[in-house]
Amino acid sequence: MQFPDDDNGQMLAAMAEAGVDLSKSQDIDFFLVFDEQRDAETALEDLVNSDREGEVELLFNEESTKWELIVSIHMMPEYDAIIAAESELHDFAEEYDGISDGWGVMQHQEGDDEFADEEHECGEGCSH
Repeated sequence: MQFPDDDNGQMLAAMAEAGVDLSKSQDIDFFLVFDEQRDAETALEDLVNSDREGEVELLFNEESTKWELIVSIHMMPEYDAIIAAESELHDFAEEYDGISDGWGVMQHQEGDDEFADEEHECGEGCSH
């Protein structure tokens, strides 16, 4: 696969190289950053009350001392779709004195049990 020679293209190429199946929808996290807590909270409230799909989470980054609003959208990891979502979210963040700060995809790593379902018991038909 060939990707454009920019940050987004490089990220997609790295995902493909890492074995991520780019032909399947993924939860893609877009990061919006705000200096002020009230701006981040207002943006969060407006996102929650909008008709936009996806999940949102607000965190304070102690290292950067900034508020991060993570917008997770289940979508195909296609270059043009990512550019469009990133642009739309960048414009949205600017309305609240924020900026967009890229995107990423969480990957389950071998031995990483953070996402393990502790309540799950394997039974007939289980695919583990």
